[in-house]
Amino acid sequence: MYAHRIRRPELLERVMPAAAAARLFAPAMTVGMSGFTRAGDAKALPRALVERSRTAPLGLTLITGASLGNDSDGLMADAGVIARRLPFQADASLRRRINTGEVLFIDQHLSETAEQLRSGALPAIDIAVIEAAAIRGDGGIVPTMAVGNSASFVQSAKQVIVELNLAAPLALEGLHDIYLPRPRPERAPIPLAAPGERIGTTAIPVDPARIAAIVITDSPDSPSNVLPPDAETDAIARHVIAFLEGEVAAGRMTPRLLPLQAGIGTIANAVLHGLAQSSFRDLTMYSEVLQDSAIALLDGGQLALASASSITLSAPMHERFLANLERYRDRIVLRPQEISNHPEIVRRLGIIGLNTALEFDIYGNVNSTHVGGTHMMNGIGGSGDFARNGELAIFVSKSEAKNGAISSVVPMVAHVDHTEHDVDVLVTEWGLADLRALAPRERAPLIIERCAHPAYRAALRDYHERALLRGGQTPHLLEEALGWQERYRLTGSMQC
Repeated sequence: MYAHRIRRPELLERVMPAAAAARLFAPAMTVGMSGFTRAGDAKALPRALVERSRTAPLGLTLITGASLGNDSDGLMADAGVIARRLPFQADASLRRRINTGEVLFIDQHLSETAEQLRSGALPAIDIAVIEAAAIRGDGGIVPTMAVGNSASFVQSAKQVIVELNLAAPLALEGLHDIYLPRPRPERAPIPLAAPGERIGTTAIPVDPARIAAIVITDSPDSPSNVLPPDAETDAIARHVIAFLEGEVAAGRMTPRLLPLQAGIGTIANAVLHGLAQSSFRDLTMYSEVLQDSAIALLDGGQLALASASSITLSAPMHERFLANLERYRDRIVLRPQEISNHPEIVRRLGIIGLNTALEFDIYGNVNSTHVGGTHMMNGIGGSGDFARNGELAIFVSKSEAKNGAISSVVPMVAHVDHTEHDVDVLVTEWGLADLRALAPRERAPLIIERCAHPAYRAALRDYHERALLRGGQTPHLLEEALGWQERYRLTGSMQC
């Protein structure tokens, strides 16, 4: 019945229900699950593990590529399936348990997880759960809409469970480029010289003897929850495009720009949509996730090709993408995330990184992860991989949140994910601050006047002017520096 998808005949005997496969798990195991930003995630095993944990919580260490879809993280956290989670998540229920300390969360740069598995800094994977479109005759696993850390999980795991998703078209085969570096110190340079090159295989290699179970599913990925562009995101897009046009006019780039990276989320997606109205053509992407905007740019001819680790789309765009897969097969490559986010490749290709900030301060430090400096939102994701190593690190944010109660521009960020040393450009709907070649005392007035909301500019100017009287390379009033965040905690507003 499944021979066209399970092409190694003896593996047909390992097909079983999800509940039976869930009995292979033992408490406190380390489990690697496929999935990267709601795409390519296991659909059946998370729910089977929830049922299994109703009698006794499993307390697993769960490692993925990035966030899971189908509410899986929240369901597993609420049922006691998860005791420790890494490297990224985006689920409200899991976030709540992380911030109460019920689930321990390790926030990692997305390029690092595979390296730590390979070196033994993280425990070896007991069971890898990998979504697949097919299993080849040699046992190779053909991924679906994401690669993430799946290849590294399979390499490390004692046992592998394959979720064979009948909703994933077989035409996905050939979209992937699976390449894993050798262990250090024998590692050779990664031979990738351009975003569209292929250097690996189209399936994840595995000894078929380690495939312990195959679970059949028929479920699409969760659709993206990215909102459409609005007036503020349109303004941010215009500022970024004008800046890039200036880089071309100055001779620092050609009209093809350099390869683009865009983090997940509404603002980054909107900026890429804005490129459709620009003069740039024959663009390339070397990113971690492709969203609706990337597919629209491919369709519109502005984008020539795109490399990523995952494709996460809205429901209409997902349907359109799958219906036209043959048109995209030669223009999209999906790679392991340690390759899509690899610092050396990012540096060599000269990536233009576009990522989102929760808040940034008047000297250019960026907080991407912690609300109020203490409560985890989602995680740093891949933004650090690209910000520190790319040609340009652009961070975007709306200038206010919570109907004006929060300023995204503050005297000092309450948590630092990206230091001023790694941030080149800051953008809000009000304007853009190019921080390159500027000292801290030059950065602050520029950020205040160009990026802060007018309702907060006077207070920021006052803070900076008084801080200057104390002197210092980076002037601050330490007794007031985090006062804005504290005022919001106490009163519900940063406004004086």
